[in-house]
Amino acid sequence: MSINPAWRKSSYSGVQEGNCVEVADLTPLVAVRDSKNPDGPKLTLNTTTWHTLTRRIKNGDHDLS
Repeated sequence: MSINPAWRKSSYSGVQEGNCVEVADLTPLVAVRDSKNPDGPKLTLNTTTWHTLTRRIKNGDHDLS
């Protein structure tokens, strides 16, 4: 069986070129890919890990500055 997920990009990404990721709900997993390379590798995370990651990103835990 082939899975054809519905990928979505954050509304914060805008329309300009840049570093964007897309996510797809594959319950019980969340898939993540580079929007500029949709045929490239994908990362899959369980929903708990996904929520922890997004919370930490929003908190600035992964800022590179």
